[in-house]
Amino acid sequence: MIEAKSLTLENTVIVGIINIRQDETQSKEYLDELAFLAYTAGGMVLKRFIQKMRIPNPKTFIGSGKMSEVEHFVSENEVTTVVFDDELTPAQQGNIEKILRCKILDRTGLILDIFAQRAQTSYARTQVELAQYEYLLPRLKGLWTHLERQRGGIGMRGPGETEIETDRRIVRDKISLLKKKLITIDKQMTIQRGNRGALVRVALVGYTNVGKSTLMNVIAKSDVFAENKLFATLDTTVRKVVIDNLPFLLSDTVGFIRKLPTQLVESFKSTLVEVQEADLLLHVVDISHHNFEEQIQSVNQILSEIKSIDKPTLMVFNKIDAYLAEPWDDSNLLAKRTSKHYSIEEWERTWMHRVNDRALFISALNKENLDAFRKRVYAEIRKIHIARFPYNHFLYNENEQF
Repeated sequence: MIEAKSLTLENTVIVGIINIRQDETQSKEYLDELAFLAYTAGGMVLKRFIQKMRIPNPKTFIGSGKMSEVEHFVSENEVTTVVFDDELTPAQQGNIEKILRCKILDRTGLILDIFAQRAQTSYARTQVELAQYEYLLPRLKGLWTHLERQRGGIGMRGPGETEIETDRRIVRDKISLLKKKLITIDKQMTIQRGNRGALVRVALVGYTNVGKSTLMNVIAKSDVFAENKLFATLDTTVRKVVIDNLPFLLSDTVGFIRKLPTQLVESFKSTLVEVQEADLLLHVVDISHHNFEEQIQSVNQILSEIKSIDKPTLMVFNKIDAYLAEPWDDSNLLAKRTSKHYSIEEWERTWMHRVNDRALFISALNKENLDAFRKRVYAEIRKIHIARFPYNHFLYNENEQF
């Protein structure tokens, strides 16, 4: 099911709408993210199409006039792929394919394609394949043009199964098989987690492309793959880290994203067990992103879904180097001062107050403020360690007095 991708960039068009659920600013933000997703998957976005409408067209998602514009651009510019920002129904996808006569994807299909590229381990590949088949099952209609297939033999007289019915059965069987395989792998990983002993567990969580893997590499001195693309890391990585002779386990998890497909949340819940079993969460945030507060909300929503929102958490605002690269010009008195122009000191006061002084501001790439980061993480881990092993710390303190 998972296929290797070509290095050649495909000519791509992206389509979104402005409606009662998302205004013009939000739609632009979502399309910016969709364009980055398309680039990550191997596409070159030639044009964006946006239409204002109260609700999506039940047949073609966008109106007939806008669809004609898209059709004209696709035919004139040899576009091979058109990506819609919201999930399409099977009927909508089939209708659009007939009109545009090219590959049609929605946000879910695009994310699944990226995940398929990024999956490295057997565990991740199995999770992605399960999500792909669950996504494919309702979309099998119309993929086949065969007539009914007759079957002979005892007990098989009559019309038999149609090609589409056969295919649905095959896909359902495959889904069942993959779920059983994941259960087996989950049991193996549960044993592995049990073998780690009672070490304190720390998990990096956050929106995709906020620098979690870069931070992991700096703290753990590891070689986790890090790249300026969405979902650069898909497999959960666990490393043993020691700060001032205090060991703990640090895990780097898959990044979250807005409009995360239900299939992926379900398929990757087992990966997120590392988050559920963590003693401390480091919620990494890209402070240079102009809408990072909405990204925080998206991450918190998924943490709520996996019942991990109440865990002890440090907010780690990363990429302060990129944020400070665009300083505020005080000489322009007519310019409107937005949150983008707050200083790091102002953000510190705001967020430290908002999260009860549990915020840190760093640059993992340039290794700025990492000493303060390590001291704060050490202090938090030591609290957990003392609560878990009070007798050891009592002996340690007693020996210090002599």
